[in-house]
Amino acid sequence: MADFTGPELCAKSAVEVVGMLRRGEVSPLELVEASARRIAQVEPAVNAMVTPCVDRARAAAERVSPDSLLAGLPIGVKDLTPVAGVRTTFGTPAFADFIPERTDPLITRLEARGALVMGKTNTPEFGAGGNTFNAVFGMTRNPWNTARNAGGSSGGAAVSLATGEVWLSQGSDLMGSLRTPAAHC
Repeated sequence: MADFTGPELCAKSAVEVVGMLRRGEVSPLELVEASARRIAQVEPAVNAMVTPCVDRARAAAERVSPDSLLAGLPIGVKDLTPVAGVRTTFGTPAFADFIPERTDPLITRLEARGALVMGKTNTPEFGAGGNTFNAVFGMTRNPWNTARNAGGSSGGAAVSLATGEVWLSQGSDLMGSLRTPAAHC
């Protein structure tokens, strides 16, 4: 195994990292640990990965096939998308303690292809709004200037990518919910 520090590894693109996984240059567990370190480093400032599930990702890393499409790549999942056993709030106090029993088919398909869910990313209440803020988790801050907002509604996803917390982050878009945070971040 190559010796990579967290920031060096986190700066690589998803395509580069998947290639490294397939060649055995880095293991899924090493990526989970690098991602966990990066999340711990940046979360106090940005509030993007609001529900980490590192232990779940560690367990999944032991079972992932290096021949799968994503080969053990850690990802973020927007807090509008249910993941079994992981708190899913939809950004609203009404669901602040909701833990779904079933995983959304999109995430099931990603996991079947080797994705490792590192955690849930922040979103406005029910994904409605041009700024990522809600009463459960508060504001996600812009990674380049934390006095500014990250856009919405996939602001947590965009910030998790811009800060190198994960290499791929799932979001959704109806009226600019991906495009606005991408531009802001």
